[in-house]
Amino acid sequence: MARQAKGWNPYLAGALSGLVSVGSVWVAGKYLGASTTFVRGAGLAERLYAPDVVTTLAYYLKEKPLIDWQFLFVLGIALGAFIAAKASNDFKVQLVPDTWRARFGDGVGLRALAAFVGGAVAMFGARLADGCPSGHGLSGMSQLAVSGYLAGAGFFAGGILMARLLYRGK
Repeated sequence: MARQAKGWNPYLAGALSGLVSVGSVWVAGKYLGASTTFVRGAGLAERLYAPDVVTTLAYYLKEKPLIDWQFLFVLGIALGAFIAAKASNDFKVQLVPDTWRARFGDGVGLRALAAFVGGAVAMFGARLADGCPSGHGLSGMSQLAVSGYLAGAGFFAGGILMARLLYRGK
């Protein structure tokens, strides 16, 4: 069975991620990546309210707002996570995670603000770097690119630093 008592076997999960990466190149001819999907989704939403901006903005001329395989890939990530959580009886709706509550209290507003700011900073970084952790980390490393390994090391170092700062080493 793929699952252990407290989660998925990391070796099996890594192997399956590798197969998804190979399948992505084999079927779509492109490496894994997700951050562009969010930009394209924003463009699709913006097209409803300001279509003239979307058709003339240089950024959207480069990253055309459309539903493509990456868009479906990101939807599949969310759907797959939901199915896995339900199948393992780990699913629960929780506005404030236990770790956050223990450190910062029950405030939903503070948690939402922190999540929004963190997401905005992460998306800005992903666009500045012209790719996200899955693009630079997984795909870059699978190509044995030095930049992929440097990006992966940076992601882990940044994550460890922020976790230590936010949760004071707990």
